[in-house]
Amino acid sequence: MSNVKRCPECSSINLNWDDQRGEVFCSDCGTVVEEKMIDTSQELQGSFDSGGKKGRGGAPLSMQKFDKGLTTNVGEISDIYKLDAGSTRKFLRLKKWQERVSTSIERNLRLAMTELRRVASFLNLPEVVKDEASIIYQFVLQRGLVRGRSMESVIAACIYAACRSYDIPRTLDEISSASDVERKEIGRTYRFIIRKLGIKVTPSSPKDYIHRFASVLKLSPKTQNEALKILKKAEGSELTSGRGPAGIAAAGLYVAALLNNEKKTQREVADVAGITEVTIRNRYKELLDKLGLEEKLRVKEAETKAKKKKDN
Repeated sequence: MSNVKRCPECSSINLNWDDQRGEVFCSDCGTVVEEKMIDTSQELQGSFDSGGKKGRGGAPLSMQKFDKGLTTNVGEISDIYKLDAGSTRKFLRLKKWQERVSTSIERNLRLAMTELRRVASFLNLPEVVKDEASIIYQFVLQRGLVRGRSMESVIAACIYAACRSYDIPRTLDEISSASDVERKEIGRTYRFIIRKLGIKVTPSSPKDYIHRFASVLKLSPKTQNEALKILKKAEGSELTSGRGPAGIAAAGLYVAALLNNEKKTQREVADVAGITEVTIRNRYKELLDKLGLEEKLRVKEAETKAKKKKDN
């Protein structure tokens, strides 16, 4: 709207806004105070007389589409076949040429963004992570870093980098399972991308995995808090350095479950964390030895046995 408060001709304050013409005029003397003004209100589709529901004129921009959602296609198949035979053939030829004139980058992006949405949907990732992964992939493509590597491995690496950037706990094994790419290949491509693009990613913390693992295992909040305390002590004793965060988190959760009489087998915890039972046992023993939890577990087991004996 206009910042003018009075008419410059008659000093009247009776100014009106004509949204059809984009003008501000004086109702007393008819002077056009401002013209060709930009309408910043919400864009609507459909006429005001139709009585239909008003909505925005188009879909919002999306980084998850190769063209950000701006390209206008010749026509959808369902719409084309509503025409007569001659017009149908004409539009099919135009549709074919529209696909032919697209560049190699556009074709690559079209396939890559479809794969990205599929993998991200399988992992149930939020929209902000999908957008970040799309941006990273476009940077990789523009710099020619995709050459010599499979599109699937680059997409998986970009998703992993986006998850690390937003502290979303997803392991390489989970991304490997979702994308059907080997874990080593994803890790190798990920390290190559962050080195070439200069992306600074903070190391993932075992604490990031606690809530997700506990939710799948259906453990109580008390057990989760106990696991976080154990991990805090483990960090103080430098038990987390040089070890996989998922393994440390799983072992801490396993110990906390034992301390709170919510027993889970090592196989159950290992399956949720995507690691082996051997890793669970090794980290479990390290936590007991370094943090002095063995005596605490022994006392807890004795109390549990005494309580069962009393109940019987």
